[in-house]
Amino acid sequence: MAQLLSFRVYLSAETQKASPESFKRTQNTRKPFTPGQRGPVTPVRKPQNLNLEVSPHRAVSAVRLMRIEFGGAFADLLNEKGKGSGSNEMSYVERTIGFRTRDLDDRDLRLVTDVVGGTIRWRRYLDHLIGSLCHNERTFRNMEPLLLQILRIGFYEIIKLDMPAYAVVDENVRLAKIALRPGAGDLVNGILRKLVSLKEKDALPLPKVEGDDRAQARALATLHSHPVWMVRRWVKYLGLDEATKLMTWNNTDPGFSLRANMGRGITRADLVERLNSLKVPHELSLHLEDFVRIKTGLQMVVQAGLLKEGICSVQDESAGLVVSVVKPQPGDRILDACAAPGGKTLFMASCLKRQGMIYAMDVNEGRLRILGETAKSHQVNGLITTIHSDLRVFAETKEVQYDKVLLDAPCSGLGVLSKRADLRWNRKLEDMEELTNLQDELLDSVSKLVKPGGFLIYSTCSIDPEENQGRVEAFLLRHPEFSVDPVDRLVPSSFVTPQGFFLSNPVKHSLDGAFAARLVRAL
Repeated sequence: MAQLLSFRVYLSAETQKASPESFKRTQNTRKPFTPGQRGPVTPVRKPQNLNLEVSPHRAVSAVRLMRIEFGGAFADLLNEKGKGSGSNEMSYVERTIGFRTRDLDDRDLRLVTDVVGGTIRWRRYLDHLIGSLCHNERTFRNMEPLLLQILRIGFYEIIKLDMPAYAVVDENVRLAKIALRPGAGDLVNGILRKLVSLKEKDALPLPKVEGDDRAQARALATLHSHPVWMVRRWVKYLGLDEATKLMTWNNTDPGFSLRANMGRGITRADLVERLNSLKVPHELSLHLEDFVRIKTGLQMVVQAGLLKEGICSVQDESAGLVVSVVKPQPGDRILDACAAPGGKTLFMASCLKRQGMIYAMDVNEGRLRILGETAKSHQVNGLITTIHSDLRVFAETKEVQYDKVLLDAPCSGLGVLSKRADLRWNRKLEDMEELTNLQDELLDSVSKLVKPGGFLIYSTCSIDPEENQGRVEAFLLRHPEFSVDPVDRLVPSSFVTPQGFFLSNPVKHSLDGAFAARLVRAL
């Protein structure tokens, strides 16, 4: 359990903050998977015998993709149990398509991770090609969910992974025939063979970036597989060239950073020694002395128990730099106002050198409980007090103030799209107004909890100006008792904006996008 908690908390801590729905009085739960939302329903069949003919990674990937698309799973938690996740995923396959394949080995798990993440990222691009190669648009629009996922997998493997075409066609046809029916296999065979022929001729039917702004945005959205509204927004704020670079970054395989747990006395040198023993390639962070970057080998780190033992955490350097903006000091009383899942909470606690207290507040009691359990493995539980409350209610009813308050606000997550492959498809333009309204509410509430002379740190994992400096500027107009405390002495100069805020740019810094403003309350 501890290994699962560590991976979920640290891998997801900076990418799965509370959503706006978490702050509504009636909380909604994530909908269970139901395939009937598109095309004819694929019936759930009774369990059959073991099937050794079907490719394990393709069967698991197809079912996983359906669960993600219809609300039953997150894309980035696939390997949360390391070796143990194989049997868990296979149970979903059996319940969904009626049979099991052979067990997944480590290579299969890596392929599932690659295929699922890549297929989700490139979904709009793949669907454009699938639709173009179907006999007519109706065939594509009415395609049943499992069949569509099998085609997406085949297209991704041929175009983006450059796998041998004959093997991809053969294996995906077999999966469609056995999981669905012979006719489905024939359809997959015909469409994939068309794709192979067009790829060999370098004649894929892709749109050209031409016409007016709307037409160009639609073409770019297809070519780089992002929602149209997102493309238009980035072109507006960043310009065409930078927007294109950002989309390219979002479609690359993400790297990860590990933070040595100095709260347990683990130094970066100790962590490097363990990584060397595991033969995990790594490089030292250029910005933070406790962090190490890895591009591959995260599964080995999980399986070796480094997270379970509390040796390290998976935490992006951008999140670590936000903690640098907070600058926790021994003796500080710090409120982390939207704490769960708790990556920054734990890092701040490790900075206190056994003196002071982090008050971790969140509306989600279950996530706070996970945070408390993980704090024990990191040996900082004596420095963290959890508070289960809605920040707005707490601020109205409690007369308490803190030296520093971190508001790591619910946001769009537009800075972490390389790690959260599914997030781009779960965000809508209408969400932005709802989020900025919530951010304003939370800022107004949290301002009451900062003592005179104390500091309010507002942060997001977004690169959107309206969520970032736009919210700070509006807040300062409403609260003249606060002013900007520039972060130039706290983070490297390349991260400092002209207004004195912190901003990590995925393209410029090769990190997740994040923002932080440090505000001081007048005495």
